[in-house]
Amino acid sequence: MTLPPVRIGLGHDTHRLGSDRPLILGGVTVPFEAGLIGHSDADVLLHAITDALLGALALGDIGEWFPNSDPQWAGADSAVFVTEAAKAVRERGWQIANLDCTIFAERPKLSPFKQQIAAYVAELLDIDASSVNVKAKTGEQVGPIGRGESISADAAVLLYRTI
Repeated sequence: MTLPPVRIGLGHDTHRLGSDRPLILGGVTVPFEAGLIGHSDADVLLHAITDALLGALALGDIGEWFPNSDPQWAGADSAVFVTEAAKAVRERGWQIANLDCTIFAERPKLSPFKQQIAAYVAELLDIDASSVNVKAKTGEQVGPIGRGESISADAAVLLYRTI
């Protein structure tokens, strides 16, 4: 069976907010009184991007590749997850066409950081910054995001065949 020349992947992640941790979103430290709680650095955006990349080629998910039960990933920089997933994509003959991401956070306001996040993600993926879009949405004071208890992110990636 021949694969179509394009594939789409979707990723999602959510983490609780807690004190005594830096808030890292898309590899960028955002000044805030709380950070995300998780086994690694808990970067919800990079986790969602990792899942989108893996999902586009039916390669499983972040938990299979980098299990939170493995001590080597404790406190890990999530950039490692993204770069390994992107490497797996390229090794299989695919390239990233574009990436569209949304971060859901009631606070802090993320507009001042969106371009910096997009530029860092593009650098990690070795693609042009014009191929990465980062949006920020609030929870409109509804649910755990709206109450400021958590932050989540979604990512959609389009891959195209290179071989």
